[in-house]
Amino acid sequence: MVSNKGIIFNKKKFKQTLHYIISKVGAQDNVGKTVLYKMLYFSDFDYYELYNKPLTGESYLKLPHGPAPSHFKEIIKELKKMLKIKEIKGEYMGYPQIKFVSLCSPETNLLNGDEIQLIEKVISRLSGMSGTQISSYSHQDIPWKATEDKKEMDYELVFYRDPTFSVTENAEIC
Repeated sequence: MVSNKGIIFNKKKFKQTLHYIISKVGAQDNVGKTVLYKMLYFSDFDYYELYNKPLTGESYLKLPHGPAPSHFKEIIKELKKMLKIKEIKGEYMGYPQIKFVSLCSPETNLLNGDEIQLIEKVISRLSGMSGTQISSYSHQDIPWKATEDKKEMDYELVFYRDPTFSVTENAEIC
């Protein structure tokens, strides 16, 4: 499998994207770490499909519960240290859950209008799903299906998505 050659991880942009998503939906009962993982994945991969360039350049691994961002723990730790978010451990529908709640407005100076609009669409489409639902959903996407277990998912695989997941095919026509 071809790796994501030429794609550079933008740590600051990933941090802003993650904090932005947490600020929008982190307080919802169903939104824990698993849902955040998938919202980040779909934000990055949908953006790549539409614009043929990375949103944050984050690398995602194929794990049993779906795509997982490689730098999540590091960035969460930084956001907590900066007192921008807090972590809450609890339970949702009988399962352990790790939640994150925003303590202030996120910085978005590195995100342009198209990027924010796409993130908002991902939030609208996925924020009502539980961790189990969104994991099952992500397992149907071609980049996850075509990647070997525990390997990095290739952004280029978005161009082979079926119509259910393709944001290009589902784009609004002006």
